[in-house]
Amino acid sequence: MSSPASSLERNLNIAATIISVVGLLIIGGMKKIHIDTDIDFGFLPPFYSSLNAICAICLIIAVRHIRNKRVEQHRKYMIVAMSICLVFLLCYVLYHITTPETLYCGEGIMRPIYFFFLITHIVLAAVSFPFILFTFVRGYLMKVEQHRKLARWVYPVWLYVCVTGPLCYLMLMPCYNN
Repeated sequence: MSSPASSLERNLNIAATIISVVGLLIIGGMKKIHIDTDIDFGFLPPFYSSLNAICAICLIIAVRHIRNKRVEQHRKYMIVAMSICLVFLLCYVLYHITTPETLYCGEGIMRPIYFFFLITHIVLAAVSFPFILFTFVRGYLMKVEQHRKLARWVYPVWLYVCVTGPLCYLMLMPCYNN
């Protein structure tokens, strides 16, 4: 017979797996989905880019708290970061299934720089997504050593994704409505 703790862990791992698979399938299939609407969702890119930046700040603060052994504050900031990411993801998907793609219009050296940031952002976001969820689950369950092992490499990747998202938006901003 399994204990309630192991049952909770199993259920959270199953939920993290399902969320990872469904999330990646939705994001991967966004280009094939288009919903016609009269609503202009053009306000969403600056909003969800700001959410990414706020998430980066939350991650930095959370790490400072845990380094100072303030576990409860760390936990709170990580819950906020995860919540922000959920809202980001919903807004990002909504925008991309209702609005035509904006192509980068920059030229010269900025073009390869933009595409470097964009490609690394997309790849690392996709790869890290499940690991972020599993790291969060380990922390939530107070499986400290397992959480630390994952967080050591998940944190810098997640932070990079949260910083390069707004950076890509700022570089793409002049191209909107062109």
